[in-house]
Amino acid sequence: MLKIRIAIPFAGLALTACGQSEAGRPNVIYVFPDQYRNSSLGFWSDPEFAAEVGWKGDPVATPNLDRFAREATVLTEAVSNFPVSSPHRGMLLSGMYPERNGVVLNCMSERPESSLREDVECIGDVFSAAGYDCAYIGKLHADFPTKNNPQRPGTYVSDAVPEWDAYTPPERRHGFNYWYSYGTYDVHKHPHYWDTDGNRHDVDEWSPRHEVSKAIEYIENKGGVRDPEKPLLMMIGMNPPHSPYASTDDCDLEGYERYKDKSLTELLVRDNADTTMAKAAAVRYYFANVSGIDREFGRLLAALDRAGLTENTIVVFASDHGETMTSHSTDDPKNSIWRESLNIPFLVRYPGRVPHRVDDLLLSTPDIMPTLLGLAGLGERIPASVEGRDYSAVLRQDAVQPERPRAALYMRNLDGGRDADGLVRGFFAQARGVKTATHTMELRIGRDGTLERVLMFDDAADPYQLHNLAPEEHPALFAALCRELAVLLRDNDDVWFREGVLSDVVPYDTNN
Repeated sequence: MLKIRIAIPFAGLALTACGQSEAGRPNVIYVFPDQYRNSSLGFWSDPEFAAEVGWKGDPVATPNLDRFAREATVLTEAVSNFPVSSPHRGMLLSGMYPERNGVVLNCMSERPESSLREDVECIGDVFSAAGYDCAYIGKLHADFPTKNNPQRPGTYVSDAVPEWDAYTPPERRHGFNYWYSYGTYDVHKHPHYWDTDGNRHDVDEWSPRHEVSKAIEYIENKGGVRDPEKPLLMMIGMNPPHSPYASTDDCDLEGYERYKDKSLTELLVRDNADTTMAKAAAVRYYFANVSGIDREFGRLLAALDRAGLTENTIVVFASDHGETMTSHSTDDPKNSIWRESLNIPFLVRYPGRVPHRVDDLLLSTPDIMPTLLGLAGLGERIPASVEGRDYSAVLRQDAVQPERPRAALYMRNLDGGRDADGLVRGFFAQARGVKTATHTMELRIGRDGTLERVLMFDDAADPYQLHNLAPEEHPALFAALCRELAVLLRDNDDVWFREGVLSDVVPYDTNN
């Protein structure tokens, strides 16, 4: 069994005085619905954007995001390196890969060793120290659930076994002074939240609509919930279009009207989609939520316009991972190297600073935190602990830019062993892989450490990843991708590197 690495302490961030010098900083709003795949954006069917990718966009109605895309830089190849909710969020918040930030598996009560470390310098900590008012709204899912229920001390927040949902106390909010959030709870029309003071709010409203309403209240400063003299950082973690997507009980009804009478072949247009699967019918509800999220995103942008904040606000639309939706005939919506799972939306609007364009930058999740800090003019405050890179110069199209990444790392961990109490201890690093500009490769091992599966695709020639390339038939390509993987694993001090996993094919001593 592979063990979790003990984190190495790091020096705290040097702080500078905040005040008038910070007055010109931009606001930052980061919106990331859960399980929203990159192809589910209507503008990919527009000739301007379709020419930049080799695959079909989903037949979805997203008029607000389409307009936003024409004012933004749109990334085609942003990846969720570990395409599962908790590991992605740990990386997003910390700029660190899972072993260092602590979130090595999806967080729930049977995995006490998977939780965002309290001592990590996170994005909210840095922005707060730089003089920002910081708000977190919606799904967090980065904490190990404990018996800290504010309404029933000494209990979990529900009686579920195992418990997935969690209350995040003030000492674990990492600089976010305005709080309206929960751990994870997949009941989209009856969500609940804990506010800044720990009060629980049970709501009978589709969760993205309610969350955007709270975000608008925050922007408009209703009730004096923020310091109007400070710039703001606001992160909005929506749960839809995450499952369930099996009925109208959990989907946006206005959106559902657009898709309810469409055939499965009209909706599932990707060449690798399997319309015969039982799950195929879920696409109507999934797309319904996609269109509903678009409407709410439009409401948020309109509120910025009304408040006169648009010109000085960085707005990002992204996701934590994608959704396969019957592609490759798999029921697993995520946690795989398939493009539909790995590839996420990433759109950045910053009027007058980030031009409208489409870019194939291989942005990894740990890169997001330092890049946002760089865009906000806070590059000097990026903590030394951050493992991602600041690509703000690429987004701005500065004359001097950093070297672009050649590849992005893919990771898949499973539960390790269980102790006498049934709790998961450690984790099993089942798969590692690499995504380059042209190819994707995954190596998967059994618990005995032997190679069980190789997936290798030419993404340029085979954008739907229909033809697995056998290593023995493409030895030079396989060797080259293994070298790229070795560099990533070594540079990140990954457990595969430390334990020499598959060292007969992954050349960890490579110098490239």
